[in-house]
Amino acid sequence: MSWLTNKRVVVVGLGKSGISAARLCVRLGAKVAAADHQNAGALARVASELSELGIELRLGNPTAFGLQSADLVVISPGVPSFVELEAATAAGVSVISEVELAVRSLTHPAPVIAIGGTNGKSTVTSLVAAILEHAGRKTFAGGNLGEPLSDHEQETFDVAVLEVSSFQMERLQTFRPRVSVLLNVTPDHLDRYPNFAAYVHAKGNAFERQEASDVAVIPFGDERCLVEAKRGRGTIVTFGPGGDVDVTDSHVIDRRSGRAFDRSFWKLQGGHNALNVAAAVAAVSPFGIPESVIDETLASFEGLGHRMAFVAETKGVRFYDDSKGTNVGATVTAIHGLKEARAVVILGGKDKGGSYEPLVQALLQRGRAAVLIGEATPLIAQAVGSRVPTQAAQTMEDAVKQAFALAQPGDAVLLSPACSSFDMFRDYKERGDVFARAVKDLLHGEGGQP
Repeated sequence: MSWLTNKRVVVVGLGKSGISAARLCVRLGAKVAAADHQNAGALARVASELSELGIELRLGNPTAFGLQSADLVVISPGVPSFVELEAATAAGVSVISEVELAVRSLTHPAPVIAIGGTNGKSTVTSLVAAILEHAGRKTFAGGNLGEPLSDHEQETFDVAVLEVSSFQMERLQTFRPRVSVLLNVTPDHLDRYPNFAAYVHAKGNAFERQEASDVAVIPFGDERCLVEAKRGRGTIVTFGPGGDVDVTDSHVIDRRSGRAFDRSFWKLQGGHNALNVAAAVAAVSPFGIPESVIDETLASFEGLGHRMAFVAETKGVRFYDDSKGTNVGATVTAIHGLKEARAVVILGGKDKGGSYEPLVQALLQRGRAAVLIGEATPLIAQAVGSRVPTQAAQTMEDAVKQAFALAQPGDAVLLSPACSSFDMFRDYKERGDVFARAVKDLLHGEGGQP
């Protein structure tokens, strides 16, 4: 018998994580209901699949989900709190995240490496998994990146590497990663959290149950991350210039062991990626990975799509896709990471709350101009004022044309929106793909080569 046999479980939110959680609860013998604020018409395909599994559907009315009669509520990461959920919590109903459900339900428990942070976590998650796999360890890599762990609870892994968002780190009860990494914390998701402190606290939940035998990886000299790491009892390992895993102009050096990794052989470029490598080296250090394996992985690892990806060049202007730059901190990092001295930056999308002033300061230093798209256009335009030239565009295709017209030979045109994509696109991937197509169409018209 499993821990959920004959329990009444309500899964709230039928995105990818919620669907996976509902299926898992069925496999564990629970009596499952699936709830979502959308109606059956909007969820027709999903509703059909879940109904075939014997799952009761409660759709369209969040005041009638019946949460207080459940033994357990599993909340999807995209679902903010609401009145009935708070009432169920107050009544003593156990409410957990999909990550908590998945890790607790593993048939063959495996050590977890949890990788969080505002920016860089997908790259570090993928790199850590690549290092472990190259060392011959059977590795699950997913969570916020890729597939939910809930779809793989019966498999056997040596290590589970999970990218964890702040949303996924809410409503934890037993989650204790062997290694918890917090890469950085800058303002983000302030449309969901009441303030920045609440967002930071959610990120830090991953450390809370760590013991001294566990490892907490944080940036050297980052007091905010240090406070969060100290909420648990994990052994703190720092990365970055001056850290336990140091970053110099030429190497990443693990000062604890003396192992040095030469940056000139890597496919990953830029100072932000040197920090990502240092964090990954710290994260895998408890697993006894040979230095040669890390070197070989770094020599072949190319990074992920839509993250400072070079698209094309024409007439001395280079185009970069950083559609994954969905918050101000990520875009500031992207601007400063360019090898070009000046850039025309395509900004905008669905506003996430918070100040655009750090972005304005980066534009003042490196920006030729900004082209604005999406719902956040008036907010960014107001923040920038007359300090940097701005133009508004209605479509991505128009934005690319305007950006190219504003750029000078030797400049970059950078798509790094500092906003989410959901006002105009399905996700950041679609946004980046549309940008890349628009660039190639532009080059075709200019007689250039993609």
